[in-house]
Amino acid sequence: MQQFYSEKLKKTIIILTAGEYFATQNGEVLYTVVGSCIATCIYDEERKVAGMNHFLLPGMLRPDEMLSSEVGRYGMFAMELLIGELIKLGARRSELKAKLFGGGKVLTFRKNDGDVTGSNIRFARKFLELEGITTVKEDVGGNRGRKILFFSDTKKVLLKRFDVRTARRFIKREQEYKSRVFQKRLEKSPVMLFKK
Repeated sequence: MQQFYSEKLKKTIIILTAGEYFATQNGEVLYTVVGSCIATCIYDEERKVAGMNHFLLPGMLRPDEMLSSEVGRYGMFAMELLIGELIKLGARRSELKAKLFGGGKVLTFRKNDGDVTGSNIRFARKFLELEGITTVKEDVGGNRGRKILFFSDTKKVLLKRFDVRTARRFIKREQEYKSRVFQKRLEKSPVMLFKK
């Protein structure tokens, strides 16, 4: 995770990469770039607490397997870590709302992996529904990457879609993250997510 001060925005920008999450009540702008991964912005507007995560499920997941499968635990872990941090900062679970992004058909998966990107989208939607967290906006699917700026103080999102064929460095980073996550699944190692 990196951060810098933007003279243009007059705010600190927190840059999240794949496998990271961040929660705040200090008004930073949270920035990430997603392709096949999912980025979830979750917030409690009244208590001025907000955060973002960036994750990828290492395989296909059917809705009825969400709570019981090895693949599902990756998403559960990513979502619960972020929600836990938000609650520590004073958010109320019953007041949380979400904005959901990503899940584009950007990375190449093996045929026997199934519809990984669709599975990521379905997982995120179902998790939020089961937790009673209203999704107020989503921009998911398709075949483009997304750059996301989440203004944690106003809860506004600036989104820019881009053609991933022109962003080799981004694809390389997301491909490396995918390889690590899929390898950890095979090793049955604990999932590592990072916060600041």
